[in-house]
Order: sequence, then C-alpha cells, then structure tokens
Amino acid sequence: MRRPRDILAMMISLASVALGGAVGAMLRYLAGVAVFRLTGPQDFPLAVMGVNILGSFLMGVFVVLAAQRGLTHLGPLVAVGLLGGFTTFSSFSLETITLIERGALFEAMAYVLLSVGLSLGALALGLVLSRGVLS
Repeated sequence: MRRPRDILAMMISLASVALGGAVGAMLRYLAGVAVFRLTGPQDFPLAVMGVNILGSFLMGVFVVLAAQRGLTHLGPLVAVGLLGGFTTFSSFSLETITLIERGALFEAMAYVLLSVGLSLGALALGLVLSRGVLS
C-alpha cells in the first residue's frame, strides 16, 4: 500500500508535468505563429524543425544546470513538461509522412536528416557550453 506522502509526491509531479506541458505547448504554438507571420505559408515545416532544435539545445542546458545546481527535482516540470510539450517529434513524424505522401522525397529526407542531426548537435552544444560556463 502506498503511503499518503508518496501519493502526494506523485500528484505534485503530475501537476508539474501538466503545467510545464501546457506552457510548452503554448510556446510551440506561438513559435509556429511567429514563423508563419515572418515567412508566410511554406511547404517545408520550418517552425517544427526550429522548435525541435531549440528544444534540444534547451534540454542540454537544463540537464547540466539541474545536475550541477541540485535542481533535478525540477525535471518533471522542465524536462518532461515544458520541453516535452515544446518539442514536437510527433508533429515531426506527421510532417515527414506528409512530405513523403506528397511525393517530396528529397524534402522529406532533408527534413529528417536536418532535424535529427541539428537537434542532436544542439543538445551536445548545450551540454558543452553549459558545462564550460558552469564548471
């Protein structure tokens, strides 16, 4: 049987994930609106790719900050909620399949390679820069 304290801790974690996820999703939406306003309609999903790259960079920064500053308790709020709601790999998958279905195979391949490669690179850069600045 779970102790009331364990149940309360789980409820707080879930509320943190929900709050962070809501904020992250709103920020993702606003980023899409901003890109649309700056560039107009596009066939290439630039906003989703940009959000994935930025979100990956921020995840790298957060992981280092949390570990070095004893902030791992913020993981549910920031990593799972905020950045999980902000980054859009489900949208990434949908956009990739849509490009393939349109017959835009080159664009689909470029989108996958750029999104994954640059997101991994951004996360690594976030880790390296944060470790260098905070050590």
